[in-house]
Amino acid sequence: MLLVNLGTPDAATAPALRRYLAEFLSDPRVVEIPRAVWLPILHGVILRTRPAKSAAKYASVWMPEGSPLAVWTRRQEAALAQRLQRAGHPVLVRHAMRYGNPSIPSVLDGLRADGATRILVLPLYPQYAAATTASIGDKVAQWTATARRVPELRFVGEYHDDPGYIQALAERVRAHWQAHGRGEKLVLSFHGVPERSLHLGDPYHCQCHKTARLMSESLGLGADDVVVTFQSRFGKAKWLQPYTEPTLCELAAKGVKSVDVMCPGFVADCLETLEEIAQEARDAYLGAGGQTFSYVACLNDAPGWIDALAALALRHLQGWPTGAPDTPAGQAQATQATQATSEAAEGDTQRQRALALGAKD
Repeated sequence: MLLVNLGTPDAATAPALRRYLAEFLSDPRVVEIPRAVWLPILHGVILRTRPAKSAAKYASVWMPEGSPLAVWTRRQEAALAQRLQRAGHPVLVRHAMRYGNPSIPSVLDGLRADGATRILVLPLYPQYAAATTASIGDKVAQWTATARRVPELRFVGEYHDDPGYIQALAERVRAHWQAHGRGEKLVLSFHGVPERSLHLGDPYHCQCHKTARLMSESLGLGADDVVVTFQSRFGKAKWLQPYTEPTLCELAAKGVKSVDVMCPGFVADCLETLEEIAQEARDAYLGAGGQTFSYVACLNDAPGWIDALAALALRHLQGWPTGAPDTPAGQAQATQATQATSEAAEGDTQRQRALALGAKD
């Protein structure tokens, strides 16, 4: 299995941010502006000014083990492998980043070197967007284009309404309420994308709202209790609305004294949740007159989320041998393997015949 998240710089420094942003913002899936127009802006302006500012932001959330996104993704990888092992499915689990390290090609090379002939690619994006999920497919396809022997590949496209995922989100909110009390409003902030992507057929906007609706139903909340917003706007184009920070300021101006804010589209805490929301959005809300801003952590390595990931993975792994020999699943797969061995023997006989006819080995 290959878990894939967005990516992160290797360090909270301007040079590391410059390398990371150059790769990230050069992806035509991320910035859909003609290359001839965009690249001079990227290299002539953005990469000269933004890295230092972004590095300072990363430094404010950096963990002893590294970038929060990298830390939590590594922990998810380890916890998922252990969960599958306990269930009798000793699947080889690795993680990669779409941008930065470890790169998708390097991890795919490693999986193949470890003997993997079947790989399930699971993007850590519950809601499908061309700028995220499809971009992972692009990178995997680039790798296969140079591979002599391509393993069997499967992709998980979306799981915005997966019952386990929804339950894990609801459990996270309930646990937060139990520990910190409940605010007047639950604000669900999703990462934004340009509005034109919606009109071009991208399902992301609809899937975000469905996730929010299912969460609300699981928590027993009414329509007036939950507010859906979109964050991380970049550039001057119109993005999905309402925008998170202005909405929080409006709520404060209307007399809403306390809010709980969660980012369901991020399954691991990162710069966009810990700095943009838990710091910047918090300051904006309190500055506009709000009294209590409470950030609800992402799923990270919560047991319910790891269980949901394992169930999701096993559904998509059906038909591939994943069971340990001493489990019912493994015994059934052993029978299939015996049949495959017989077929392989027949294939070897065919090979000998082909060689005798002058075929190249």
